[in-house]
Amino acid sequence: MTAELVRGQNHPVSRSRVEIRVSAGTPVLALASLADEQGRLAGTGVLAHPGARTLPGVHAPADLADRHTFAVDLDAVAADVHRVGVLLVLPPGGPVRFGAVPASYVAVAAPDGGGEIAGYTLTGLDAETAVIALELYRRQGAWKVRAVGQGYSDGLGALLADGGMPAPAARELAAAALRAAAPVKEADATLA
Repeated sequence: MTAELVRGQNHPVSRSRVEIRVSAGTPVLALASLADEQGRLAGTGVLAHPGARTLPGVHAPADLADRHTFAVDLDAVAADVHRVGVLLVLPPGGPVRFGAVPASYVAVAAPDGGGEIAGYTLTGLDAETAVIALELYRRQGAWKVRAVGQGYSDGLGALLADGGMPAPAARELAAAALRAAAPVKEADATLA
């Protein structure tokens, strides 16, 4: 039975290998971030994106699409990582805000097409172009999933900077992730 989460709600994740499934109403870039216990992103090697798809324990999707699947092995996530965030980003040249597209749905499921453990429909978004959809987090040795739904109207760079990354590095990493997903004009990528 799938637990249907609302913003802020959490649910236990009892298995170490899971899939994160994303169903969006428009092509989005789906990324994964790795953060410490306080939610800080330390360095540029904390974002799985089309140009760097694999981080310890996480394998991110390759392209822009309206459906994505992440492979996650929580036993392989580094000991200093306490949060695995699932980020959705509208690409340059597409819809200009999440409020103008159908609500995205994100689920944690058993691997290889297995049943859903917990799901979350992202509602209440408006001007945001990047959003932390949900996060898997470690607490006292056990993993849980939390429905987050926190959006950023200033894009992926603002989301990364809010996670503690210095603003110039956040903008640079955001631009690199967007460039890797689809060829865009340099000016468009700086808007990330």
